[in-house]
Amino acid sequence: MTIVTSPSGPAANARPFLHGTELAAIERVLATGQYGHGPETEEFEHDLATYLGVDDVVAVATGTAALHLALLAAGVGPGDEVVLPSLTFCASVQAIRAAGAEPRFTNVDPDTLCVTADHIEAALSPATRAVMPVLYGGRAVDLTTIATQLADRDIAIVEDAAHAFGSRHGERRVGATGVLTCFSFDAIKPLTCGDGGAIVPRTPEDARWLRRARLLGIGTPREQRTAAVSYEVHELGFRYHLSTLHAAIGRVQLAGFPAVAARRQQLWRTYAAALAGIPHTTLVDLDIENTVPFNCVIRVPSEVRDAVHAELHAAGIQAGVHYPPNHLQPAFAPWSRPLPATEAVASEILSLPFHPDLTDDDIGQITTTLAAALTGPSTPLASQWGGR
Repeated sequence: MTIVTSPSGPAANARPFLHGTELAAIERVLATGQYGHGPETEEFEHDLATYLGVDDVVAVATGTAALHLALLAAGVGPGDEVVLPSLTFCASVQAIRAAGAEPRFTNVDPDTLCVTADHIEAALSPATRAVMPVLYGGRAVDLTTIATQLADRDIAIVEDAAHAFGSRHGERRVGATGVLTCFSFDAIKPLTCGDGGAIVPRTPEDARWLRRARLLGIGTPREQRTAAVSYEVHELGFRYHLSTLHAAIGRVQLAGFPAVAARRQQLWRTYAAALAGIPHTTLVDLDIENTVPFNCVIRVPSEVRDAVHAELHAAGIQAGVHYPPNHLQPAFAPWSRPLPATEAVASEILSLPFHPDLTDDDIGQITTTLAAALTGPSTPLASQWGGR
């Protein structure tokens, strides 16, 4: 593999991973003169479906667009509620609001930062039309214990699998379990198109609707429009297509994805070993045997989390916090509800730098700096631990 580096350095929280042939793929597509939705996009969809082991995949412009369209395909609209964890990127919530629905926030398991079937079941209401498990860090979420209840109540499952491309749910890949699954292929995801997303439809009718909706509701096939004097707009639609240029990047990325997936798992295990001896630190469990990890997240005591974050940044290590709880965001205040467990874990989490450019030495430097920030006798934090 050839890695094309960015100037941000190995201590960046995340960064794109390129194989070195993406530019040639873009040049090839540029030469065709077809830059919007086109054959390259459809080839990418075919490649994705083959990799995932599903009948069809619909590629779109972003992961947020994928969530929005999937919710609409599930019939979600004004007056409906969608249950989701508060601990997620705000795009999950914005997609619900874009569909005209309302978020119903719930807690996560502190050990995994994923929502559980019990959390979702407890949050269901008569207005619930869909649930949106967020596959935090790439870990699959198991809702089999409530699947029959959800189906009986005509409640759709729309998986926010933005982090989880390549991960597995039992014997099947995430996306192959029969629910609407949404992926993100933005710059820092394990598979990138530069920007992009995809939806795994439940049925052929889902796929047909999604393909019309991503192209402004136009029902006339692309190959027919080029030779026609008119076209038909069938319904509400959006400019959500994935361009051929982005699809070309995605096809290169997908061809090299197995090596990237293995590298990410290796790096996560290296972190796990390095963190094992550091006091006051808990690694969020990703079920690494089944997960292509998107990030590496730890929990530290809330009373020192912000100071540790500052210490790492002062050392040039770009730790992050993923994510601030959405039920506390001003934009979502009308749907806020007490979630003390979420607020507690959100005050403890830190995302350590994680991308395939990292070396074992980088991880050693990062974890040594972390240990000093938490326990070093000369640090401002030492007194909070009684010199331990």
